[in-house]
Amino acid sequence: MSALSDWDFAVETDDFRALAPRLPRLVEPLGPLVAQWDPLGKIRCYMLIVGGPSKVELSFEEEQEESPPWSVTRETLPRLDGHFWDWALWLASKKVRAKDEVVAQDLRKMHRHLLGPLGVESPPRSIDDAVDAYLAVRDAAEVRLSVRVPRILEREVRPAVARGA
Repeated sequence: MSALSDWDFAVETDDFRALAPRLPRLVEPLGPLVAQWDPLGKIRCYMLIVGGPSKVELSFEEEQEESPPWSVTRETLPRLDGHFWDWALWLASKKVRAKDEVVAQDLRKMHRHLLGPLGVESPPRSIDDAVDAYLAVRDAAEVRLSVRVPRILEREVRPAVARGA
């Protein structure tokens, strides 16, 4: 356990289809900086980052197919940003626990699914490299797509990632 460890909750329900669309409203009182479905997990997982920052995962025994790499558009860039900072925080939590092989594997996966579609040429070798590469391509995408991604999540998560990385 570390200061960056996430909170994992297994959620049991007999009506996932009814619960799933209600989750955003149900977690609203927690004041999440980002809340989204994990596009890459083998089971359905609703991921939140709340102030602190703290990562919370609500896992359901509902299988899912891995989503394809991100398509970068004006509409998807803010969600992509949330996914990046969630992933970076998760990676930092693995780094502080010396899970270097997990970090290396997920940096390659991050490149395939998120950084590559944004234009990063090769997989980052460290979390710091991933953050630097992401910021450069995100900023360029904002200009190209005429959209501005809010920075509140970055301001909250980036210092914690830097400490952990």
